[in-house]
Amino acid sequence: MTNADPKELNKFGELAHRWWDPKSEFRPLHEINPLRLDWIESQLPLAGKTVIDVGCGGGLLSEGMAARGAKVTGIDLSEKPLGVARLHLLESGLEVDYRQVSAEAMAAENPGRFDLVTCLEMLEHVPDPISTIRACCQLVKPGGKVFFSTINRNPKAYLFAVIGAEYLLQLLPKGTHDYARFIKPSELCRWSRSVGLAPEAPTGLSYNPFTQVYSLGRDTSVNYLLAATREA
Repeated sequence: MTNADPKELNKFGELAHRWWDPKSEFRPLHEINPLRLDWIESQLPLAGKTVIDVGCGGGLLSEGMAARGAKVTGIDLSEKPLGVARLHLLESGLEVDYRQVSAEAMAAENPGRFDLVTCLEMLEHVPDPISTIRACCQLVKPGGKVFFSTINRNPKAYLFAVIGAEYLLQLLPKGTHDYARFIKPSELCRWSRSVGLAPEAPTGLSYNPFTQVYSLGRDTSVNYLLAATREA
């Protein structure tokens, strides 16, 4: 069975035509994309690297990495966002190989092929996150890097990521997130180690509602990012 929730695929499919509108429901992704790219590149320079973006959606991160010189493959199971991603290449002039395939199937066909793997804002949307983490480990070369980002599971995260972001500030559409699927950093680190990845200390991603600015730091209580290296 495919590790995907049809409701989640439909949810993002219905919004796909607005993916590249920086004032749309995807505004937060547009605003954090430079931070995500700089964080990834601080760990491993992108130029000349083979990269796979797992859960690429409409291609914001994929194009960003391609613009920095990476050879990028973007995979997703939602057809409409991939269509939008492919169309946007005509505007940007960049090259990204988009494919409608699961991480697990891609890993079975291309084990150890990529220098680095990104899986950002996706783990909290799949039924079996460990399966996705395992596939990411299988996709990357020994010694290569895997990058995750997701949302912590605690009362503060519920208040900020669900009540605040979806209902009060309306930064995201209502129903974007399911609190029960949020993942604690300790869980993500444990799951990563269980499949052969060596995780580093998580990095927090915070939003200041007064300045409307995102920043990286030590506060992992809501959003956070995690880099991990595949053990040889």
